[in-house]
Amino acid sequence: MLKNTFIHIPGIGSKTEQRFWGSGILGWEDFNQNCPMRLSQSRKDTITSYLEESQQHIESSNPNYFFDLLPVNLHWRFFPEFRDSTVYLDIETTGLDSWHNEITTIALYDSDSISYYVNGLNLSNFLDDINKYNVIVTYNGKCFDVPFIENYFNTKLDHSHIDLRYTLRSLGYKGGLKSCETQLGIDRGSLKGIDGFFAVHLWHDYHRTGNQKALETLLAYNIQDVLTLENLMVISYNSKIKHTPFYRNSLPAPVLPEIPFAVDMATVDRIRNENIHAFQHSLYY
Repeated sequence: MLKNTFIHIPGIGSKTEQRFWGSGILGWEDFNQNCPMRLSQSRKDTITSYLEESQQHIESSNPNYFFDLLPVNLHWRFFPEFRDSTVYLDIETTGLDSWHNEITTIALYDSDSISYYVNGLNLSNFLDDINKYNVIVTYNGKCFDVPFIENYFNTKLDHSHIDLRYTLRSLGYKGGLKSCETQLGIDRGSLKGIDGFFAVHLWHDYHRTGNQKALETLLAYNIQDVLTLENLMVISYNSKIKHTPFYRNSLPAPVLPEIPFAVDMATVDRIRNENIHAFQHSLYY
């Protein structure tokens, strides 16, 4: 889709881009000095220059060029061309305020391998690993994950960033990540019912008692989120491309790996019961 895109060129809006497509200029290779549209020679030269520069940035694996020029609602268009340098990112924390809370775990998935980082074990390795990629995909990461990471590590993530919260909302899917999964018929299996609030309890249980099963359950939950992100990215891309002349170029559904950790239901049930008793106790007293 990126090589069918002209809207990143200054002065070209959606209507002009659609006129290009309607006149048979479906991609960059179709644009030439004998283009059927009535454009001045200087305008043709400018467009040609931008298209040559665009090709160079694809070849040099630089998505930031398109990230800066494309409207935010069209960032999904550069996904396939830079898929090999894309990573799906999700964090778990002890709370929402990055100034008073900590990152507990981070999960990354790059369509090939899963990486995970745990506070107190290998969390510092995250910074080296994230810089191997040029594009990050999150859900609500622009508001939460990325600012939290930048504040926590005192760093700046300069990656191109596709936040699926906005892409999915434009397709009519609203709510949190789990809600969008449900609306799209994605089943979380044994992780159904575990959310970000419960993830905090899992971390506290591990941190307080050293319960490895609690940590493994937390990591399973965190990793499930990044695997889901690839699925949602492909669904979003295919849904968007349906509304263009290039709907036949949809992407196949990803083949996702097994999560390397299992949910320990005994730990989940115990923590749930403890919190129910604590809540009832607080009401009584």
